[in-house]
Amino acid sequence: MTFDFLGFSIAGIVAYAIAAVATLLVAYLADLLAKRFIRIAHSAFHRTRNEWDDLLVAHNVLGVLSRIAPALVLYAAAVAILPPSEFAHFLERLAGAAIILTAFLSGGALLSAALDAYQKQPVSKRQPIRGWVQGAKIVLYFLAAIFIIAHIAEKSPWGIVTMLGGLTAFLLLIFRDTILGFVAGIQLATNNMVSKGDWIEMPKFGADGDVIDITINTVKVQNWDMTISTIPSYALISDSFKNWRGMTESGGRRIKRAICLDMGSIAFLSDEATQRLSRFEPLREYLKGKMDDIKVHNQSLAGDDEDAASSRRLTNIGTFRAYIKEYLRRHSDIHQNMTLIVRQLAPTPKGLPLEIYAFSSDQAWANYEGIQADIFDHLLAIAPEFGLKVFQEPSGGDLQDLAPSQDSPAE
Repeated sequence: MTFDFLGFSIAGIVAYAIAAVATLLVAYLADLLAKRFIRIAHSAFHRTRNEWDDLLVAHNVLGVLSRIAPALVLYAAAVAILPPSEFAHFLERLAGAAIILTAFLSGGALLSAALDAYQKQPVSKRQPIRGWVQGAKIVLYFLAAIFIIAHIAEKSPWGIVTMLGGLTAFLLLIFRDTILGFVAGIQLATNNMVSKGDWIEMPKFGADGDVIDITINTVKVQNWDMTISTIPSYALISDSFKNWRGMTESGGRRIKRAICLDMGSIAFLSDEATQRLSRFEPLREYLKGKMDDIKVHNQSLAGDDEDAASSRRLTNIGTFRAYIKEYLRRHSDIHQNMTLIVRQLAPTPKGLPLEIYAFSSDQAWANYEGIQADIFDHLLAIAPEFGLKVFQEPSGGDLQDLAPSQDSPAE
């Protein structure tokens, strides 16, 4: 006597149950063997001198890929071992989806390991590819979703892609920032506009510091006050920003600062003053050469009634300019292979600006400020030796000194 249950005989149910249990047991053993193999492989990787295999371990690339073993067993059992049924068909689709997902996840982990390997190379600072890798992962996971849906629904993947084409406007709205960031990342990398470690300024976003990370959507900047500013990647394309990389690569940092001199103190140098200034080592050669040139020029004017007006004479401000230039030429912290100019700017109500345009050889912020301060400390202190006065607006104390004393007798 035989009994039927949902179209299966008792013998068929027992055989089906045994096949299912055996399949699950084989899948479990396949999972154990795969994990055992991965542990052995990881141990071998740690003993090598290569760095790339350590990155595979760090991102668990083989560990993710090992999960495909039990899925393959279940898929093979559903197709070739289990009797045809709705359960076997469901198991086949589920196992196939797991295989596809595992393959794409391992591909994403492999991309992460490749990114880490690239970032260890010097070229990564000039050509960051994090945004590209993130974009590739998005495309990879998008394809994984399409293939999984197509496998479960038993449809062609390209048919699903065609259906999604009608949702393009909706997808563009959702992923607007991601798409803009991805395109901006490609332009930034292609044109080498900004790299990790660059010092950039972007006042609109309160950014003034070093770039510490570049992703598909954002660029992170650590400001000098140790705060973090986050800038959208596409903002670096649509808006302007200043990149100080050129200064870093040049080997010098610009000094551009002026001293305002009181124009009432500018005068010709007397012979006595000229002799006194000759004791300064930076001026000896300059004064000797200038005096010789002036003597020759003035001798050519002998007998001229306008001799006094046409004759050449040294001025204290011209001599001061020559002193500053020679002083900077001899300064050990000034880059001698870059522009060095001491020039007069247009007179202003605050005096005559005498500007120094030079480059320090030390680019470190604290050292640069110290070098600049030392130079101007010296120049401000030595200006009176040339008979020059540094312009300074009167303070309250100066005005009080000009006021008549209360103890003075009234006129």
